[in-house]
Amino acid sequence: MTRFTPPPAPSEVEAFIGQVVTDLSAAFSGVLVNVGRKLGLYQAMADLGACTSVALAEATGIRERYVREWLANQAAGGYVAYDPEKQTYALPPAQAMVLALDQSPIFMAPAFEVAASFWLDENQIVETFRSGEAWAGTRITIACSAAPRASSAPAIARIW
Repeated sequence: MTRFTPPPAPSEVEAFIGQVVTDLSAAFSGVLVNVGRKLGLYQAMADLGACTSVALAEATGIRERYVREWLANQAAGGYVAYDPEKQTYALPPAQAMVLALDQSPIFMAPAFEVAASFWLDENQIVETFRSGEAWAGTRITIACSAAPRASSAPAIARIW
């Protein structure tokens, strides 16, 4: 085992572990953003307003157990809001503009397709690093067509 002199401070190790856990959580949640978009969960939430997992499952034709688990993940990440008193979930307006309203100038949900494509192309990317050869990035090129429109950039810049 490699020994470090001096050894890292426990607080440094804990802070980095926190970063890794955050990155892993983002990777897992990114998949669930795609799931929500592809199954129409965000759109249904935008249409329904505050709802229970049962109501969302009925509106989308998806099994309630999976809707409930998806909602818990989305609430933990701040993508949907949860009201513990009413036991309902809602898609706040800002999140709806980014995740549900495909005509919004800041609709970004398809950008998660680009992230997914990197995993699909991982072996090609590794080989490109080794060989130094140019990489066509076919899957990424295809996925980029689903990413936010270039016309969204001015709107995003104005908002920021």
